[in-house]
Amino acid sequence: MTQQGSSPDNLWLSGNEALALGAHEASVKVASGYPGTPSTEILENLTRYDNVYTEWAPNEKVGLEVAIGASLAGTRALATMKHVGLNVAADPLFTASYTGCRGGLVIIVADDPTMHSSQNEQDSRNYAFAAKLVMLEPSDPAEAKEFIKIAYELSEEFDTPVLLKSCTRVAHVKGIVAPGATTTARVEVGIEKSPAKFVMLPGNARQRRLVVAERQQQLSVFAETFAENKIEWGDRKRGFITAGTSYLYVKEAFPEASILKLGMVNPLPAALIKELADGVDELIIVEELDPFLETQIKALGISCRGKDLLPAIGEFNTAI
Repeated sequence: MTQQGSSPDNLWLSGNEALALGAHEASVKVASGYPGTPSTEILENLTRYDNVYTEWAPNEKVGLEVAIGASLAGTRALATMKHVGLNVAADPLFTASYTGCRGGLVIIVADDPTMHSSQNEQDSRNYAFAAKLVMLEPSDPAEAKEFIKIAYELSEEFDTPVLLKSCTRVAHVKGIVAPGATTTARVEVGIEKSPAKFVMLPGNARQRRLVVAERQQQLSVFAETFAENKIEWGDRKRGFITAGTSYLYVKEAFPEASILKLGMVNPLPAALIKELADGVDELIIVEELDPFLETQIKALGISCRGKDLLPAIGEFNTAI
């Protein structure tokens, strides 16, 4: 289906449908997850594509472990879950940060601010920080499709699982999405024995912890020039730092403002943040739920406002 003014090749997709298309275009071969709104339709739609094995797992931990196993065998793998499911999957998630991967490994986690279908609110960005993992955050279906393909490239380039954070308003909104080219994994499928890398006995884990620290430094440098972290210069009186759906609310409420839109919310591009802060009179951080960005930006010694102006409970809208 196409909308007026769009290319006849474009599709009218929900965020979850777009994520499935992106996974297909990224040549994902194994996908496992546990159903939970707002993430359920990702796997439901991915199962309609040829040449990909999909399954519902008994729980999120098992789903992630299936994906980790496929990744270590050299194929691109995907795990899907909602925010509370990431708690269940935390055990293998933290260890997978140490082992890294072979084929790209992406974990899609869908948060649910305002608890439309959940027993609690949870900001999954905290897991990215704690587990020392990359996290990407798209703002609409078109970005969701592209970001998952980017996630696989980053996973294989930096030898790391990558978290992709969705939310209710990305998962279930409809938008114009352009189909793209297919990408493939950088490694060949097959078993590669490497106990020092893949078996996290304490002696091996201590060495891999150093690898994770080096990877974090490399990713922090990469974040400064990552194309999806970008400053949109406008009125210098007030500047905003934001990501995901919050970016769209800011653009609608303050279309002339200067904005740093973060496509990667962990790790953060410190120099890019300072550049925006130095170029505006007042800096405001707009983020749903926890002061995740605000806390880190203040730790850089940068003066900003955030949760003193905006709620830490529930999802935002343009009026807020």
